[in-house]
Amino acid sequence: TGLVSLTGTRIGRAIHGIEVLGTAAELPQLAEHLARRGMRPQRLILTKDDLPAHELRQLLETAEQLGMTLARLPRLTEFKDGAQDHIELRPVALEDLLGRPQTVLDRDAMGALVRGKPVLVTGAGGSIGSELVRQIAALEPARLVLLDNSEFNLYAIDLEMGETYPSLPRTALLADMRERARLDAILQAEKPSLVFHAAALKHVPMVEANPAEGAYTNAVGTRHLADACRQAGVEVMVTISTDKAVNPTNIMGATKRLAESYCQALDLAHRNNGPATRFVTVRFGNVLGSTGSVVPLFQRQLAKGGPLTVTHPEVTRFFMTIREAVELILMASALGAVHDSYRGRIFVLDMGEPVKIVDLARQMIRLAGKRPGKDIEIRITGLRPGEKLYEEVLHAAEPTLPTEQAGILVADPRHTDAQELALALDRLEAFCASADDERARALVISLVPEYREPDHHAKETKP
Repeated sequence: TGLVSLTGTRIGRAIHGIEVLGTAAELPQLAEHLARRGMRPQRLILTKDDLPAHELRQLLETAEQLGMTLARLPRLTEFKDGAQDHIELRPVALEDLLGRPQTVLDRDAMGALVRGKPVLVTGAGGSIGSELVRQIAALEPARLVLLDNSEFNLYAIDLEMGETYPSLPRTALLADMRERARLDAILQAEKPSLVFHAAALKHVPMVEANPAEGAYTNAVGTRHLADACRQAGVEVMVTISTDKAVNPTNIMGATKRLAESYCQALDLAHRNNGPATRFVTVRFGNVLGSTGSVVPLFQRQLAKGGPLTVTHPEVTRFFMTIREAVELILMASALGAVHDSYRGRIFVLDMGEPVKIVDLARQMIRLAGKRPGKDIEIRITGLRPGEKLYEEVLHAAEPTLPTEQAGILVADPRHTDAQELALALDRLEAFCASADDERARALVISLVPEYREPDHHAKETKP
């Protein structure tokens, strides 16, 4: 047993009778020294809770090489009531390794957006939708309307809200974005001031294999909701978009770009016509742990003993936590709702640096106390249909400006005439309704000039 200094101070001294043996850089030598004395260390415990991510990743790698597991002391906020007579060690979380800095948010602006207003959330039982519901509920809306087409997901979030916010009025409604009449009926009856649109088909290979279904929900469905919001006099509709809408190489991304374009066009169409529904679009990359994403897949593969499957050794993605993404969605919504200068523009969340998926796999293996390539194999499987090597949050032709809020940029993508796009979406709806995958796919591609065929011949190397 011994202490290691991250700063090089107090070496040779003792703290509560335990000697400070050396620095973190000397860990291999210190471990060997202790082993010769019959005390081979089994675990490395972090006491500092704000360690930079790159240092944390290095310590994790060193611990793995030395056959040690990595744990941390609980943060002050994790001590419940001070009544415990022992300290329970915590595992190092994947979020700690990504090392995204905390953004200081304007909580007053977020509260002013929501407080005292009826709010409707589509896709309310999904990963993003359910976190939106939680954070909106904490901002004291007048009431919540929860929409989802999954009975179980809707039941789960409704049950959670009943337990967490029993006095908050709420309604849980089964609905599908494709059903315009159903959406009209709900919006006319519930009269929400704010609508957050998180419902979508988002799994790239699934939408690639079912293009009419993807276009029906993502493009036509968003158009239905936007038109219903205008008709019902909704103040603000916020659409959740994705970095896959930028230079899309797959139908999912292209359908989301169509959804962006229609909402942009509606927002611009009413610039000079007095009060009308504002359409705010927020675009961001992957969130950790969302359904269908790589992290739950790796966790499932780890539980089975591997291998962890990565499509390409060079594939990268942007990541942020669900909590952080939703906080920034609410902050961007507050900006878009009050500033006319943001009409027709798209808010883009600052995703930080991209992460190599193969590095993510290695880190998750180490966090599980295993050795990459020895205890758990990483297997390269090849890019899937429509999959990119890397995602882009911004199009090269999109002028981008900072906003007054750190972590949020604003982009000004290509504009489309609302009436022209509405006519095209009428045609798309007809193809989708008749399950004509071929024509639906062709029309989506023709309506998105940024679309480009994916390059599946990228050179592969070993992980």
